[in-house]
Amino acid sequence: MRLVLDHHFSPMIAAVLREGGHDVIACEERGWHTASDEELLALGSGEERAVLTNNVADFMSVSRSWSGVGRSHFGLAFTSDARMPRSRASIGTFVESIDRLMTAHSGARELRDQVVWLSPAP
Repeated sequence: MRLVLDHHFSPMIAAVLREGGHDVIACEERGWHTASDEELLALGSGEERAVLTNNVADFMSVSRSWSGVGRSHFGLAFTSDARMPRSRASIGTFVESIDRLMTAHSGARELRDQVVWLSPAP
């Protein structure tokens, strides 16, 4: 599994995950932070990357629209501030949770057209 973190997430998360051997980028690292939601999903899909985002409503709308015309993406992973608040103090929580997700879905195309929710470690 390859992953791109949208602009809601610190590039530090991607850097730590790369140190652990995962193929993760932050959209800021590629200059994708100004891309629209649909553009980000397309850019990620162009590199066979799932997208991690906190923007559930907009990305689900894009995903449904793509599905309606037979267009695929490489997965959406969602978070919510209610379950996993974003802050400097929670970077470790995100690293652990994303590591678990990527380890569980190690195949490059395993999340193709799928939606998953990221959750904190038990």
